[in-house]
Amino acid sequence: MSNQRAAPADPLEGLPAWARRLAERYFTQTVSTFLLHGAVRDLQPVRRAGGTAFVPLREFLGEELFGGRDHVVTYDRSAGIRGYGRETQADLQRALAAYDTLYGTDFARSTPREPGRALQILENYLRTRVADGKSVAVVIDFAETLAPAGEMGGLSSEDRFVLATLTKWAHDPQFLRGDLSIVLVAENLAEMSPRLARNPYVSLIDLPLPGESERLAFIEARLYGLDVAAVTEIPPATLARMTAGLSRVNLDRVLTEATDRGIRITSSVLKEKKKELIQAEAHGLLEFIEPPYTLDTVAGHVGAKKMLKASAAALKAGHLGVVPMGYLVSGPVGTGKTFMVTCFAGELGIPCVKFLNFRSQWQGVTEANLEKIFNLLKALWPVAVMVDEADTMLGNRASGGDSGTSARVFGSIASFMGNTEYRGKILWFLLTARPDLLPIDLKRQGRAEEHLALFYPQEDAEREELFLVLCKKVKVDADIPAFVPLLTERARQFSGADIEAVLVRARFRALVDGRQKVTGEDLQAVLADFLPPSYPLEIELQNLLAVQECTSRELLPAAFRDLRREEISARVSELKALLREA
Repeated sequence: MSNQRAAPADPLEGLPAWARRLAERYFTQTVSTFLLHGAVRDLQPVRRAGGTAFVPLREFLGEELFGGRDHVVTYDRSAGIRGYGRETQADLQRALAAYDTLYGTDFARSTPREPGRALQILENYLRTRVADGKSVAVVIDFAETLAPAGEMGGLSSEDRFVLATLTKWAHDPQFLRGDLSIVLVAENLAEMSPRLARNPYVSLIDLPLPGESERLAFIEARLYGLDVAAVTEIPPATLARMTAGLSRVNLDRVLTEATDRGIRITSSVLKEKKKELIQAEAHGLLEFIEPPYTLDTVAGHVGAKKMLKASAAALKAGHLGVVPMGYLVSGPVGTGKTFMVTCFAGELGIPCVKFLNFRSQWQGVTEANLEKIFNLLKALWPVAVMVDEADTMLGNRASGGDSGTSARVFGSIASFMGNTEYRGKILWFLLTARPDLLPIDLKRQGRAEEHLALFYPQEDAEREELFLVLCKKVKVDADIPAFVPLLTERARQFSGADIEAVLVRARFRALVDGRQKVTGEDLQAVLADFLPPSYPLEIELQNLLAVQECTSRELLPAAFRDLRREEISARVSELKALLREA
């Protein structure tokens, strides 16, 4: 028998990482106020007899994290002050009765919900119990409704009182010395007053969406005792990997539909459900794109495809350190920038999301939306992020007229894009026909590192290839041996978008004539009639700007490859002057 003593059990063992961080910071005895933000509406694991259960955050805090405290009290504007558990509720009622006797109120019968009065009562209760040597935790939910973001001058008198009270609690010597934890819960940190969010006496605790191992533990617990094959055709480990970005609540919804409604989980069912749930979670801030194609579908752009295929191979092999943080994809309108990025995501087999309008006229909402997006991207990785019309979508550091919101938003985006921790995990694609309007901060190395330039078809072989690809895309059944011989000199300048429009019109002409197949005569008739919008100066400017931004000589067509930078800059300045006069 060994004489060695067994190592003492770790009291924090089994807790989620965020809960361990909270406990460790509490044990330093330098902070008693914690601000929980992020996935605060998700389920959390608690140890129960016979296994692990998953419960809402309030229950996790009351039973698991603070289960050993003498008293746990909760408060929010809707429910008011409540004791967690019968003993604490009874103790709270006694304290309220004593308060009523002292101040002539009637709060024991009807506890106030309004924050001003409720926080006064809470402070009285906390000071009394801490002075008695009791260990206490107070959980204040929906804290953003008590201390909202905004300038002090715009807050109501009650909001200012609440903010002052919570700030005072954070550095109160009696509270710091006592066995007391004050937990503020808010979904978005940006919605909280910065006087609390940036207070050195307030510890910020980020609750992330569950990682792959946590999702697997939830799936296995949820399917325990069931016929797994009847619920899902996807093995649990694969299912956990494929559900990146989903909370446990959303994952439970998928599993419940399978177990209760008999909708067996297949790859196609999961893909559609995941898209629906993530878009709902993002509140319309992100569009989830399921790439149906790979880079082999892209016609032309040989150099750009070669570079992207090499990056895809490096990612698949796990060489994340050599993959660019992001790409700037520029070129004239109609060159297929969006299609190229979508196909690259399909090449990798990773999700692709598109930024939608995240800006709001209401103070603090824009920053909160951005925080929501960042949290989802971190949970979804690996993920490709497409920002179309990036020059207008992302703004710049010099934006004004909105109390500094645009500048702060731009700074947040630039900082997130430049975080090397996400290299190979979050791939940024900034798409624009006017890269000169995109701030240098986003185009520099460490953010959008590779600058790809796309151009209209330059050779007949590219036009022929593009024709065949577009026939498949728009489902045109064409009985045509070759496309290029049908082109007029004017039509040789068409963009990919122009050629697609020609094919759609030719198909319509054939259907009107009662035919399914598109003939050469249909195309010739459409080509003779079609007059695409013509903006020669704008297109020339966009071409030269793409050449100017391109970081690889190999990507440039022969017509642009040997142009000197001085010539390009001079012509760009001339074109901008002409367009201003037009």
